[in-house]
Amino acid sequence: MSATPEPLRVALALAAAGVPALPLRAGKVPFGNCRSCKDGACGGRPNMKQAGPCRCPAPCHAWAAATTDPHVLTSPLWAPVWREAVAVAYHPGGAGLTVVDLDNAAAVAWARETLPATRTVPTTRGEHWLYQGAMPSSNAVRPGVDIKSLMQYARWLGPGTGRMAVLPAAVRALTVKEDTNPAPGGLASSLPARATWSRQVATGCRHTERYVRTGLERGLALVRARTESGAGSQAFGVARFLAAQHTGCPGPCGLAVIGEEIVAAAVSVGVPETYARRAVANGLETAVERAA
Repeated sequence: MSATPEPLRVALALAAAGVPALPLRAGKVPFGNCRSCKDGACGGRPNMKQAGPCRCPAPCHAWAAATTDPHVLTSPLWAPVWREAVAVAYHPGGAGLTVVDLDNAAAVAWARETLPATRTVPTTRGEHWLYQGAMPSSNAVRPGVDIKSLMQYARWLGPGTGRMAVLPAAVRALTVKEDTNPAPGGLASSLPARATWSRQVATGCRHTERYVRTGLERGLALVRARTESGAGSQAFGVARFLAAQHTGCPGPCGLAVIGEEIVAAAVSVGVPETYARRAVANGLETAVERAA
């Protein structure tokens, strides 16, 4: 009786832990579809974007072939594939996980400054940060950063180290597509005139009014400077940073008014109001999460 290939051993261990696994061939990519599934002839698996009738027992359709069923993994149709496999991948979303794929040292440094600490797995050039919770996947959400969760696979590189944190709003905000190009002829905004921050709305703030106003104006300037793209992400960062300054205050600090000013600045350079409000709300929430 032939020995079980090492990639299959890893896949079976993952499956036993409830993590859907699949084989990778040379180049660290999934195996190609069989003839019946080639070029979408089968209609696609039911859990893919284009739902179809495919029930192919072969490891077709990349991440959608990932399974926790040991009988499928050890089936005759999968046996030739395991003999050629050079690595194992898994479907993070199928396991209720999200992987923040940091592709270089700069991306890792950004994550350490921005995201809540969680379980990390070293990669060839960077790190995978794993969070509990699934979300839509998206590549290149920022330089050197991909989000792998639903409808995508990640290479298995080991269990990693550290305690896994719950998926934070800061990661979810990375995949929200934004449009920051002002409409021709100017931007029509429904935003009414905004009240400005003052000591009247911050009876429990431990900072001076000058300190708060200076920080806010600098933040608003950063948002307004992003006239081509990225103003929504900048609004998120400004909201998170400013809120973090008040985590030690007895409160209230008037963060709602500060948030409204950031929203107005983002809208003024073309960010849709709905997106701006979501980005700012996530920024304020993330600051509270990190403080906790």
